[in-house]
Amino acid sequence: MEKILVTGGAGFIGSHLADELLESGYKVRALDSLIEQVHGPGRRRPEYLSPDVELVRGDMRDPEAVEKALDGMDAVFHLAAAVGVGQSMYRIEDYVDVNCRGTAVLIEAIVKRPVQKLVVASSMSIYGEGLYRTVDGAAAPAAQRTIERLRNGEWELVDQAGRMLVPVPTPEAKPPSIASIYALTKFDQEKLCLVAGSAYGIPTVALRFFNAFGPRQAFSNPYTGVLAIFSARLLNGKPPLIYEDGLQQRDFVNVRDVAYACRLALESEDAACRSFNIGSGRSHAVVEIAERMSRMFGKEINPEITGKYRMGDIRHCFADISLAKAVLGYEPRVAIEDGLVELAAWLEGKDASDRVAEASEELAGRGLTI
Repeated sequence: MEKILVTGGAGFIGSHLADELLESGYKVRALDSLIEQVHGPGRRRPEYLSPDVELVRGDMRDPEAVEKALDGMDAVFHLAAAVGVGQSMYRIEDYVDVNCRGTAVLIEAIVKRPVQKLVVASSMSIYGEGLYRTVDGAAAPAAQRTIERLRNGEWELVDQAGRMLVPVPTPEAKPPSIASIYALTKFDQEKLCLVAGSAYGIPTVALRFFNAFGPRQAFSNPYTGVLAIFSARLLNGKPPLIYEDGLQQRDFVNVRDVAYACRLALESEDAACRSFNIGSGRSHAVVEIAERMSRMFGKEINPEITGKYRMGDIRHCFADISLAKAVLGYEPRVAIEDGLVELAAWLEGKDASDRVAEASEELAGRGLTI
């Protein structure tokens, strides 16, 4: 394989993946619509995108644009997607159209002109709640929170006897439990690619990304990754807004580790027809990360704990990455401390349009927070 197409290749993860591929000797073409929410009103080629990347501007839902971008390519990374749990709960048609129909258009184009490998970006969001165990050590794979408990500010999950469940690393074997429209579309993207790949003999891999962070994230987009949202608030001298009590646990993985895992999936002969968690393998409370970022930015700003629940959110989910280690040879290389230093350095001197409060009001006005 020599020539690689990356859909969404001008975006946050896509541009880092392009760098990883270029450094490994591949030729890279990016298909990207350069949407305003990510790339700003000018919708221009981002400065961070390597000049060695051939950029094709086009929409995933346009068969002609997709077929043009696919011409001459040996493999495809499908990263293009509308992203964001909160926004997906009220822009339902957009998310389904972009993520599901866009993927279907890509698959039909690949069927006409097969490639040697297809790697699709899935998401940890398909799990809903992560894996839990009871205090006795028994698995509780279908654990859920009730609206009644959430209204009362009882954030943790409990068993039928009312005993608190213990979150543990989530493996790929945990059944999906869809909690948002975004999660549903990512599950559809994963399954569309795996099913079609199997039917047409195209080696296909799904990578379930956990909470990726790092330079180039669209930190003026209030529906992007949580660390970028925190950054936008801090850069404007405002406290990060945190739902619930801030003790929810997540797996924050550096974007360069994500790009590295993508290349490993491309090059691994044993990865086909499988799904892999791509995370750091470590968990951190959201409030802990917000406080670290405040110190790193030189700000004495404590996060604001809202005590509210946002529809579609889950309590705890962090990755078991043992399968990716065993099959792909994946090993995270960037510690979160180093990643936060790099992020702070990249943000220094930048302006960020803080639309977080506006987005929160939008959700509240639609009854999507309680």
